[in-house]
Amino acid sequence: MGARLENQIKLKTHISLNVSNVERSVEFYEAFFGVSAHKRRAGYANFDLADPPLKLALQENPPATGTGSLNHLGIQVASPEQVDAARKRLIDAGLATFDEGDTLCCYARQDKIWAHDPDGNGWEVYFLLDDMLDDDDHTDGQTAASADVPAAAGCCEDEAAVCCAR
Repeated sequence: MGARLENQIKLKTHISLNVSNVERSVEFYEAFFGVSAHKRRAGYANFDLADPPLKLALQENPPATGTGSLNHLGIQVASPEQVDAARKRLIDAGLATFDEGDTLCCYARQDKIWAHDPDGNGWEVYFLLDDMLDDDDHTDGQTAASADVPAAAGCCEDEAAVCCAR
């Protein structure tokens, strides 16, 4: 199986949910987890929990009938080298992948690799290059520091906002 997960410095499960009303969902999850949202934007919020290690993203995108609310799943890793190791492991296993290096998505700059399970559920392995926490960090999907960084085509409807399931 390649590098064992126990050998990695930091892992954090990532779940991205489509929600019909992000404000109502934030209220629920703030009460549920007992902490405030880590990041909030129009139609988007996320929680970055240490215990349990979870990155929960809420994207205002009402689920279509019969599709459920799951947008995608992922694992946040501690280094770009861990993304590279996942890329190699997925390619060596013959799994279809989609590579997004230094991309703007979900109001953050990330290096990531995607794969889909047999039922079509999208999984990403990603390293956070810049969490872009300041409200001024986004203007038309770009930051002043990353204006020269092209976003991967098709990643997000608004390249810094809502990630699409791959």
